[in-house]
Amino acid sequence: MRLTMKVLASAALAVGMIAPAFAEPVRNIVLVHGQFADASGWRAIYDILTKDGYNVNMVQEPLTSLEEDVNATVRVLRRQPGPSILVGHSYGGAVITQAGNDPYVAGLVYIAAHAPDDGESTASNKNKIPGQIRTQLTPDGYVFVDPVHFHEDFAADLPKADAEFMARSQMPPNARVNTTTISNPAWRNKPSWYMVAKEDRAINPELERMYAARAKATTVEVPGSHAIYISHPREVAALIEQAAVKLGN
Repeated sequence: MRLTMKVLASAALAVGMIAPAFAEPVRNIVLVHGQFADASGWRAIYDILTKDGYNVNMVQEPLTSLEEDVNATVRVLRRQPGPSILVGHSYGGAVITQAGNDPYVAGLVYIAAHAPDDGESTASNKNKIPGQIRTQLTPDGYVFVDPVHFHEDFAADLPKADAEFMARSQMPPNARVNTTTISNPAWRNKPSWYMVAKEDRAINPELERMYAARAKATTVEVPGSHAIYISHPREVAALIEQAAVKLGN
């Protein structure tokens, strides 16, 4: 992991010197999901963005380690035909904070997401400003949201049937992804946008506001649960397009 993170850090240091000039509008969008979910949750946002002419790709992270999740994201970034807007939801924010150091990332969009600083992890920040989500740890070190409380804790503004399906199809992360620290956060070098989910129980909205303020991100607040990327796709797509237009000028 240290070797990979050093390589990414070196790339970030070189951004100011060798990053390409983004003369054309940013038309590539790469979406990174969080824990307990998969890339299918982006479907409504994908439909809106592609209809508006964007080239949209999703990352399916393995959620086995931060290093492997970053590598999966960079792998998708390198397949795009130019600069990309990199979007992360929840733990996906930690992933884009590290993967965003790739020189072909034009900007970052955080959707109710973690944005750790150097030496921080998602767990260390949640310990300082806790959320209310109830989880269960398996004997082999993976984390599930308690299905009994999934609707309330993760997706309160979705229909109950949809939340129950998500509870039974959730992708559990290895617990170590939450304790792995970030090095050289990309939000220090890249323009950022942030959407705060005002009724989030998984990540405390106050923690989200701290992340947004610290990154000097263009920030919007929307009433919604942690699953705001599913419950409010138009607002999320609008923020992503705002970033794409701004960075294409």
